[in-house]
Amino acid sequence: MKGMHALTHWALAGMVLVCARAQTPVFPLKDVRPGMQATGKTVFARDRIEDFQIEILGVLENAGPRRSVILGRLSGGPIARTGVLQGMSGSPVYIDGKLAGALAMAFPFAKEPIAGIRPIEEMLATAGAPPPAAGRVHVDPDNLLAGLPRRELLQLGAAQLMPIATPLWLSGFTQNTVGHFSAQLRALGFEPVQGVSGGAAAAPAMGSPGRLQPGSMISIQLVRGDLSVGADGTVTHIDADRVYAFGHRFLALGEAEMPFTRAEVLTVLPSLNTSFKISAARELMGVISHDSDTAVRGELGRRAALVPIKLTVRGGGRQTDYRMEMVNDRFLTPFLLQLVTFSALDATERMAGAGAIALRGQIRFAGQAEPLRLHNTYTADTTAAAQAALGAALPLAYALQSSFARLRPEAVELDLEVRNEKRQAVLVDAYPSRRTVRPGEEIELFVVLRAADGADEIRKASYRVPPGATPGTLNFTVVDALSANLLDIRRLLNTPRSPGQLIATLNTLRPSTKTFVRVWRQEPTFTVDGADLSDPPASVAMILGRTQTLPGTQAPSQGARLAELEIDSGGWVVSGSRFAQVEIKE
Repeated sequence: MKGMHALTHWALAGMVLVCARAQTPVFPLKDVRPGMQATGKTVFARDRIEDFQIEILGVLENAGPRRSVILGRLSGGPIARTGVLQGMSGSPVYIDGKLAGALAMAFPFAKEPIAGIRPIEEMLATAGAPPPAAGRVHVDPDNLLAGLPRRELLQLGAAQLMPIATPLWLSGFTQNTVGHFSAQLRALGFEPVQGVSGGAAAAPAMGSPGRLQPGSMISIQLVRGDLSVGADGTVTHIDADRVYAFGHRFLALGEAEMPFTRAEVLTVLPSLNTSFKISAARELMGVISHDSDTAVRGELGRRAALVPIKLTVRGGGRQTDYRMEMVNDRFLTPFLLQLVTFSALDATERMAGAGAIALRGQIRFAGQAEPLRLHNTYTADTTAAAQAALGAALPLAYALQSSFARLRPEAVELDLEVRNEKRQAVLVDAYPSRRTVRPGEEIELFVVLRAADGADEIRKASYRVPPGATPGTLNFTVVDALSANLLDIRRLLNTPRSPGQLIATLNTLRPSTKTFVRVWRQEPTFTVDGADLSDPPASVAMILGRTQTLPGTQAPSQGARLAELEIDSGGWVVSGSRFAQVEIKE
């Protein structure tokens, strides 16, 4: 009975808390006037919510499309010496005890703590925002985050009012990793910081909703485990089990599924650039389920479905294993895989000099029988780790940023073997065994590969000319894997009609330790279901020519591919291209 009484007590307490949260009065934007005094709430130490003061300076009407910003001068707490702190995004602002908005924007290098406040009406409007339509996105290999919008900027004369940068804690990552990806992260509004435990190292226990109040600090967990990534902000408003925070976009992801924890502030660090809170993630509180221009919105008490990562780095007679989980998002997931792979390589093996990395692995997708297979080798004087990390993430980016929204990764397994030597060979020549050939005869093509020490190796491939081939020129284009993949990737990725076909297409990408010979003639060819149809009958060519030259479709190529031959390089990573021709005689 005592247990029942205790249970009833906690249930009633929870109901009172929910009712109190749901009845928070709102101070409308239309009633905001210069000179008003407001109170903000945030955490400066541990989990204690403290007040700070705000003098309302005015309202910037239509500062963005259907957006307004309240300007205020801050004071109180440590603000006189720190200015506006990173991590204060979302700190609720009250006028006459009513919620007016959230601290959201600031002026870089400002001499006074003047900030922009997001009106609460704009934040609450995210509740009815429709999810964005999923469509195929162009993947930029130089920046896997390029599909996300850049940080907002409001120009006020010579000054810039922009969202308060979000501290992004990269725990367990090398300093080289932070430097390598900083530019991409800062363009999105993050301030990457290395070495502080901002992410949860393991799956934390679910906390009591009562531990979270307006003004509390939270950390959005992007990666957790042996390496962890957490992004900090402040809770603005809680309505039953719904949480509003940040007062600006996180990444403008729309619908999302990112776990968030309660966070405690260890200290605040004043800086001439931008001061910030140093925090640590605590118990799990719920899931951020929506990310809009004006706020992030979450649900208390729910767990996110994360993608487990098993990553093994071998070399120098030792092996290091990493176990992590990362969020499942079409933009973030490939980038996070690139990030953790780069850091694991950078931390585990000496990557300052020449090196070669063999990547083997697979990515399994829910409901798909065939995994996405990764099998390649990368070598360079200084950038092998960057190449291998991108090689692991790029196929996943192509898959997730396709038009198949239901394609969801459920596990990633990578094995990376590191050698401290450059395994590079350059394609310097290609020549046929003879200059003329008859239909039905075999011809050999010799390929010359030059190693880093200047030694040449000659390898060959054989091709039999089809019986009945018409007289004319027969072309041999010899290329490395990267060039061969680039020639085909856009054509192949335009044709898949199902997730399974897309995965199968990505599994045809060629390994860098082979040279590829494309045998072709100057004849019309068309692409049908991802395969080349060369020199079709005139009636078929006329129909295909009409359908494949419509806007948004692929035009017929004049180079009909007859065959593709592979030449193994003996483990060397090949670069370069060459061209040869023979004449088919009657």
